[in-house]
Amino acid sequence: MRAARIFELGQPPEPVEIEGDGAVEIGAVALNPLDLAVAAGRFYGGHPPLPFIPGCEAVGRHDGVRLYLFGEGYGTRRDGFLAERVDYPVEAAVRVPDGLDDAVAVACGIAGVAGWVPVARRAPVRRDDRVLVLGATGTVGSVALQAARVLGAERLVAAGRDLARLERARELGADAVVQLEGDDLAERLREACGGDGPSLVVDSLWGAPVRAAADAAAPGARIVHVGQSAGPETTLSSAAVRGKQLSILGHSNFALSADARREAYLELAELVAAGRITIDVETYPLGDVATAWSAQGAGRKAVLLL
Repeated sequence: MRAARIFELGQPPEPVEIEGDGAVEIGAVALNPLDLAVAAGRFYGGHPPLPFIPGCEAVGRHDGVRLYLFGEGYGTRRDGFLAERVDYPVEAAVRVPDGLDDAVAVACGIAGVAGWVPVARRAPVRRDDRVLVLGATGTVGSVALQAARVLGAERLVAAGRDLARLERARELGADAVVQLEGDDLAERLREACGGDGPSLVVDSLWGAPVRAAADAAAPGARIVHVGQSAGPETTLSSAAVRGKQLSILGHSNFALSADARREAYLELAELVAAGRITIDVETYPLGDVATAWSAQGAGRKAVLLL
């Protein structure tokens, strides 16, 4: 059967023919920063023995039923989903709601849940919230932005580096956009969120951007930290954290229970199926896996169709 394998850390996967079979027929595999980190040897949980099949999430079919597949060590501790068929404990899978194609259904998983949970569960949006999304140009940030709108936030501000993607964020509901550059970033973030600054920050960047967001934040603001695209470390001033009594909350999909992850996936998937949240994806055939890998590395949501 057709599959893709990582033969050397730091290199993209290669299409291969392998022996094997499985009860689940794979339809779509979404690539994520997690997959790239595992394949580069940067993931704190290590990687499967080389050569290995990447892919930490998929949508597949078992007995005619479409299922979302994630966890159980696939793609992190053992071969992943980037193969035409896999053995997977179907009792651990989530039935995909109607109204979603395979590519969008799989994108509702890792990235979608990471965008939904911070505003729906970790720091639930309030009606008077001014929500700042750092990294709104990525899939996680885009979902968080739209989810905050659905949940009734007062004002939405998208921050990122890519101007074209910031305009896309505006199309998806942002009231204002801020490019992440310049020494006056904190001031511009505060102004974009209204005079008092953001009351809720969803941060998929860390590094310098979250420092500026903390300086811009309103008293009592919550900052939900989701990712570290801008760097693994930052420095926050005591005056900002203590003086404004900021709450800094972490989120990781891996910290969710299986039931919580299932519920979050289904909540988001229903909103996407209803057209209330949009997830932009780029699809590729398995033979173009290296191109898809590069696209994901550039921040675009790449999904492989098998």
